[in-house]
Amino acid sequence: MTNPPTKASQRPLAAVIMAAGQGKRMKDPSRAKVLYELNGKPMIHYVVDLALELGTKPVVVIVGHQRQLVIDYLGKSHPMVACAIQAEQLGTGHAVMQAEPALEGFRGDVVVLSGDVPLLTRKTMESLITHHRTTGAAATILTAIMQDPTGYGRMIRNADGSVKRIVEHKDATDSERAIKEMNSGIYVFDKERLFEALQNILPDNAQHEYYLTDVFEFFWKKQWTVSALVGDSVDEIHGINTFEQLEQARGILASRAIAV
Repeated sequence: MTNPPTKASQRPLAAVIMAAGQGKRMKDPSRAKVLYELNGKPMIHYVVDLALELGTKPVVVIVGHQRQLVIDYLGKSHPMVACAIQAEQLGTGHAVMQAEPALEGFRGDVVVLSGDVPLLTRKTMESLITHHRTTGAAATILTAIMQDPTGYGRMIRNADGSVKRIVEHKDATDSERAIKEMNSGIYVFDKERLFEALQNILPDNAQHEYYLTDVFEFFWKKQWTVSALVGDSVDEIHGINTFEQLEQARGILASRAIAV
């Protein structure tokens, strides 16, 4: 006999997909990075499909570079999604801020996905959402274990398994750099707490950008729980920034098709 759904599992779920980036390493300014194709479909197609499979509503795609091309594509492939424009590229936190009008009146959890991470699976995301709701966290981070996590933020955990802080590679001590658990940039947030935190972050960094990860400092000051779940496969969370990574992703998709 299956267990009845809990109140937490019935909470509404929305999705924000970050798809505003230029993809400078692709070296084609006439093309949005998320429109590069994997097996005949743009990367963004896979990510929106995943959001819809998770039952998220609304789905808000943040567009920026070559935004009209992305809007036109989604208008045909996924007409039910909303697009929000990030006119200036002022960081990941700023990108999510642009979704607030489309989420007005929504109360529940928000999944934050990246339009250039097309290999993420429904199984992994369902596990992340369940973990978020089971722990009662304000935010839950999908992490991965990497043998060489150079360049990635490291996860520092409390004794109870919750997240104490995230240390960027350049700021980490030798012992912290020995930690192999890294932040994937895929999250689940309580919507109200997310946007409260976004109102309180500042672009106090060399790039003068609003970083989404800065909301965690606000959460910790409020003593709100931040949890994390290690994904099963590091392949799922790799962002695609180069043609080489695009080819690797094609190979992974092909191997999945054979396995099925």
